[in-house]
Amino acid sequence: MRAAAVLALVAGLLLAPATAQAEQQRADGFAGLNALGVDGTTGGAAGETVTVDNLADLERYATAAEPYVIKVRGSITMEPYGREIEVASDKSIVGDGAGAELVHGGFFLNGVHNVIIRNLTIRDTYVPGDWDGKSKDHDGVQMDGAHHVWIDHNHFTRTGDGLLDIRKDSDYVTVSWNVFSDHNKAVGVGWTPNVVTKVTFHHNWIRGTHQRNASIDNTEAAHWYNNYVQDTAMYGTMIRGGGRLVVENSYYQGVPDPIVAKDPASQVVQRGNVLRDSPGRSDSAGTAFDPSAYYAYTLDPAERVPGLVTRGAGPLGAKAGGGADSSGADAGRGADSSGADAGRGAGRITVALDGTGDFASIQAAVGAAPRGAVITVQPGVYREMPRVWAGRRDLTIRGATGDPEDVVIAYDLSAGAAKFYGGTWGTAQSATLAVLADGVTVRDLTIQNATDETVNPGPAPAVRTAGDRAALDGARLLGNGGVLQLDGRRAYLRDCYVEGDVDLVRGQGTTVLDGCTVRSLGPGNVLAGGTVLVNGGRLEGEVAKSVSLGGSGAAVVRDAWLGAHVKDDPWTGEGGFAEYRNTGPGAAVTADRPQLTDRQATRHTVKRYLAGWRP
Repeated sequence: MRAAAVLALVAGLLLAPATAQAEQQRADGFAGLNALGVDGTTGGAAGETVTVDNLADLERYATAAEPYVIKVRGSITMEPYGREIEVASDKSIVGDGAGAELVHGGFFLNGVHNVIIRNLTIRDTYVPGDWDGKSKDHDGVQMDGAHHVWIDHNHFTRTGDGLLDIRKDSDYVTVSWNVFSDHNKAVGVGWTPNVVTKVTFHHNWIRGTHQRNASIDNTEAAHWYNNYVQDTAMYGTMIRGGGRLVVENSYYQGVPDPIVAKDPASQVVQRGNVLRDSPGRSDSAGTAFDPSAYYAYTLDPAERVPGLVTRGAGPLGAKAGGGADSSGADAGRGADSSGADAGRGAGRITVALDGTGDFASIQAAVGAAPRGAVITVQPGVYREMPRVWAGRRDLTIRGATGDPEDVVIAYDLSAGAAKFYGGTWGTAQSATLAVLADGVTVRDLTIQNATDETVNPGPAPAVRTAGDRAALDGARLLGNGGVLQLDGRRAYLRDCYVEGDVDLVRGQGTTVLDGCTVRSLGPGNVLAGGTVLVNGGRLEGEVAKSVSLGGSGAAVVRDAWLGAHVKDDPWTGEGGFAEYRNTGPGAAVTADRPQLTDRQATRHTVKRYLAGWRP
């Protein structure tokens, strides 16, 4: 067979699933069942087909009493910001080709039935600074008491609260082949004590989100199969209340607590799932239900799910070979091949709270950033918990003015704070900024864990690193205990200011503090764990003779100024410790303070500790 014929055959095999999905006009799963007087979900198939390219026409047909198939062409901006069109029954709202999207708004399905929303991007109703979504309820799609709804092949990103909320006894719902990305709250189901809702989720891609992945409350039957959940910060798929959940052949990658049964009455049956780099809870409880008693379905092998979903999820036809839409920031990328908007400079992205930037949240910018991008953050206080996911390599996040006090990233979650579903958050999940990728630089920012330690004592990390080659340059890092949790292979801090209580620098890897000021606000160790070189800079404190330099790991403090807060015998524990040419009222050469010789000091340099990396 000729090479051209082979390539054509391979292309046909790859595109066949997407073609079949495009031709599917009737919902599968629970939305396809005959119930409540509706024989499956067909949307507006019984009515006229119309094409709209503006808000007035979209609203006119979406709210009409008659059935319609409404084809959305191009980008429609909703006004006012956050507006939700109340969709009437018997409607299909379908994107017509690449670039079909709703910007700055979404849809509300209030007590209606037989609705299809398909092939659209719904994006950008985020309220700047409102990370928790408490000021405005700008969901991408919200449904209250609706039934027979099919949400298929859409991309939801950066909305004002939840990306998709299935609420208040909505029933017979199928959510298939969607992308949910770069946001705090992904998908929620519930909001009443009634155990009613029946919902199918299959072949969805949830990525770069924090919570509700999904959060499913009081469902009679929730069937979750062949979904790909990737890079989440807080938890994965959760069943709550008296709900019943079956999780099958799904793939979890980089997801803490991937499957959780929250309450004593919650039931979850799981089988055939893959959990990769997904520590914590993976619960099984009760017998839940048998999905095949409701409808027939075919499972794809869990190992194939990432490939199938990244190629097929999101608006169809948006970009050859791939899921997410080609509009907005994500440009149809797979896990490691994102591209920013064509209108943005090559890898240059701006974040601003006043609407003048490309994005209003740092997390959204990280999700959009191609490898090697520079994210510039304009002045303001950003209350959020950004995660630089493992696939977002070689990024730079920098303050716009060069003064770290002008740009503040702050949140207030401590390691010892209780999770609402049991246990504590720990250092990995409570950090204000977590750098999970390799080669990330953070420059000229303040990063603060603002936890009130009188309420939640214990570690409250401002920054946690897990990737290699994490560099912080001219940054201010503020917190209580454990301000810096450095768990990656190598981290380098230059000209930084670090302020906290105890164990200010903790971790497992190799860390260099080069010309940094470290200020201790209370008694205890400055350094705890890992291999640390303090090269120059200042160690300051408030209480005389109250601070030890280190108690575990291996540490060298050289050419630094030590304040009077440093104890006369500052090294505790069994670690390997030494000093060299320190000055200041806390410096001394005694039997309790091992000193490097000049020859030994040549082996304890920034270059040696960074082992070939030159930040």
